Amino acid sequence: MSDIVPPKPASRPEKVSLWQHMQLFRKDIFASQPERLYKAWMAEFKMPFFRSYFVNQPELVKKVLNEDPDNFPKSEIIRGALYSLLGDGVFVSNGEKWKQQRRIIDPAFEGGRLRDVFPSMLGAGHAAVERLTPHATGQPLEIEEQTSKLAADVIFRTLFSIPITDDDAKGVFENFRDYQRTQPLMNVASFFKLPQWMHLFQRDSTKQTSAKIRALLKKLTDDRAAEIAAGSAPDDLATKIMTTADPLTGDKFTGDEMVDQVAIFFLAGHETSASALAWTLYLLALDQSAQLRVATEAQAASAEGDFTFKNLSKMPFTRNVFRESLRLYPPVPMMVRENLREEVFRERRIKVGSQIVLSPWHLGRHQRFWDKPDVFDPDRWDRPETKQPAREAYIPFSTGPRVCSGAGFAMVEGVLLLAMLVKAFKFNVVEGKVPVPAAHLTVRARDGIYLTLTPRGDDRDTNETQKAE
Repeated sequence: MSDIVPPKPASRPEKVSLWQHMQLFRKDIFASQPERLYKAWMAEFKMPFFRSYFVNQPELVKKVLNEDPDNFPKSEIIRGALYSLLGDGVFVSNGEKWKQQRRIIDPAFEGGRLRDVFPSMLGAGHAAVERLTPHATGQPLEIEEQTSKLAADVIFRTLFSIPITDDDAKGVFENFRDYQRTQPLMNVASFFKLPQWMHLFQRDSTKQTSAKIRALLKKLTDDRAAEIAAGSAPDDLATKIMTTADPLTGDKFTGDEMVDQVAIFFLAGHETSASALAWTLYLLALDQSAQLRVATEAQAASAEGDFTFKNLSKMPFTRNVFRESLRLYPPVPMMVRENLREEVFRERRIKVGSQIVLSPWHLGRHQRFWDKPDVFDPDRWDRPETKQPAREAYIPFSTGPRVCSGAGFAMVEGVLLLAMLVKAFKFNVVEGKVPVPAAHLTVRARDGIYLTLTPRGDDRDTNETQKAE
């Protein structure tokens, strides 16, 4: 396999003024980061009224996320940026409230439940193949929009047993697409220690879109509560979560609390999955030999009919492709924590209230961990030398107590949908359309990802693939 280096955003100059840094940050988080972060263990950035520490050293990452997470809660910066949509949900909450939320949510994503929701994922995959078939003409297609619709369909089918074509589901999807375009993960306000009530000064378009989404989600959760009361609710994720009581207190989510959680499932389960799937398809379009291997695995795994939960284990290379894509393009590029007591990191005194930035993006491309860190190489995951960086520098789903509840869900979803799409279609890059990664709510392409699709069974495409080999 040749050394294929997919696009990476340009780093900023090493020395810039605070004003230049803020302007770059406003444009895109990646544009504001210097190249040295890909090899440094730690870097300090001075902001008005506080300090920010970018941490890559394994021992420090482990301390923040695994060993002492209560002392490093999620930063109020993230909470302020997303409050209008997510309320007090599990993605932004801290302390005992967060722990109670996880006790109620986690059982819905345990191993046995993944098998239960698999048919819903499969149904969404078939619907996507049918939806994309008219576009398989060899003409450029913006693929992020398509993966967004597919990921949203998976969420609605697994959560509420309804497809994306349902009017309420369609309304949530369309409004969330508008929200994603208006709300960055962090904004220039991140350079200042602002009080919690500052979220009231979000731009009007963001607040209005959040209100529309929450109103639609409230209708869905209210309808489901009525079905649960009547004994007619389907056995899906929403029913499981709404009927689960905290084993310590016996409390269940209220209606408003459930809206908070569903908003987060949509953010975490739709937005991140859409990002991951789009970038993975782009990587396979760049690497035709890898794409053919995925197609071959998919054909073999579904040779006796359709894909099954059991047969996912027959696609190890497809899983490695998805893991490698998450290393290069982790959907959530950075996590921000805030220390509650004074710390000493690498002989530097870290004052209370400092921002501790942990970056799956930079860890996944860190020069001290990975061989050829910017190269797309799915086979690296089968080599012994990858075991250490996989333990210390691979955190697309975070790690420790706050590891993503849906990590297992995401890996099943990613492998299945990737296999279904590549089995049905051959993907190619569009000449002159190189996507530039940009960090917004997730890692998306600044101007979209354009690919061409043709039916996998097309003899001409098969011959072209063999030539590429």
